[in-house]
Amino acid sequence: MSQATVPFRHPLLRCLDDVAVALDSVADADPAYLSTEGKRELLLGLTNEITRLEGHRLAVVAVARDVAEEAGARSAGAWLAHETRLDSAAGRRLQRLADAVSHRHPRVGAAVRAGTVDVFRAAEIVRSLDDLPRDLDPDIVRRAERRLVQLAVDFEPRRLRVLGRRILEVVAPEVADEHERRLLEREEQYARSRMQITTHDLGRGLSRAIVDLPNATMDLWMTQLQSYIAPRRAHLATVAARVTRVDPDTGERVRYPRLLAQAFTTMLEQGSGGLPRQGGVATAVLVTIDHDRLVDELGAAGLSTGGRISAGEARRLACNSDILPVVLGGKSQPLDLGRARRLFSPAQRKAMTIRDPECRTDGCDIPAAWCEAHHRRPWSAGGKTDLADGVLLCSFHHHWDHDRRYDMKWLPNGDVRFHRRR
Repeated sequence: MSQATVPFRHPLLRCLDDVAVALDSVADADPAYLSTEGKRELLLGLTNEITRLEGHRLAVVAVARDVAEEAGARSAGAWLAHETRLDSAAGRRLQRLADAVSHRHPRVGAAVRAGTVDVFRAAEIVRSLDDLPRDLDPDIVRRAERRLVQLAVDFEPRRLRVLGRRILEVVAPEVADEHERRLLEREEQYARSRMQITTHDLGRGLSRAIVDLPNATMDLWMTQLQSYIAPRRAHLATVAARVTRVDPDTGERVRYPRLLAQAFTTMLEQGSGGLPRQGGVATAVLVTIDHDRLVDELGAAGLSTGGRISAGEARRLACNSDILPVVLGGKSQPLDLGRARRLFSPAQRKAMTIRDPECRTDGCDIPAAWCEAHHRRPWSAGGKTDLADGVLLCSFHHHWDHDRRYDMKWLPNGDVRFHRRR
């Protein structure tokens, strides 16, 4: 009596079968009937499992060269993009990330498969590691990879990108300054060689401009534009006719891109001398750098927008009246005014902008130009108008601080977190 041979099916394919069956079983399930806690649990759980599936997809793409060759495709990513109607650029990004986390940075790939690092943060980690010097000790690279994977648990992609650029300060401080200087100077040179503005007449009185600018220049421009559209600013009364927040025809809120366009039109018509003031400070980008580094053109300088530029670029920009240098270690203005006054001074506002480039509410990314200076301890209750007691909060979260429905908790890093009272 012969026994039928059961064909072997790879564990990953069996897992795929199980996932498909499980999804079929809940195809008609309505999430509207979930409790608040159930929705929270499902959202977090689904996101985690999607990340783990993405990790396995990357692992397969990295070893699927034979699939591409059989179909005559350039790569497995290109083949998959064609078969699933993805954008071809998405296929290329998928292939690059798959190769990186499978061959060069396996710890990142393992973190994605474990669900602790999503593909967006994985891409930022890979970019940071690939930007490290080619002649760097491999052990330093491994330490950098390990540390970035740890940081990825607590930071979103944008902040992880900033941390990644400066990871050598943590794992190899002896080479960090030189690496950052080279990296920034290379990027600045590239940006200057590629910056351009192209225009096209669209007809019916409308033109289109495509603008490619160095990051520092774009930061300055956006800071100026945001000063016009910042909510709850006194200057809006004088430019309300040009910066309109509600469409008079539809009654709907005007989208952010159109607000920027209105602000740009206003700025050009008024000239730079008419720029609004933020917290009593003329609209500007602040450049912070140690005095010795500025003189020797070593290391890097920080921008109030959160960006970084080389020390040489900081010296050049310091000549521009719209970019204010803040040199640490030199003569400075007195910032601690204690109980002498209730409102924060322009000098204090500048200092808070350097320290708090965004709203200090955990998870909020509203820029400092839109934020309001807030006393951690209310001035009326004995709080001091000084930097230690001052923090920048956006208007939305500033209102929550005075809303009895919410509790405020200060975190160890100086951020604030709100919870709705039960």
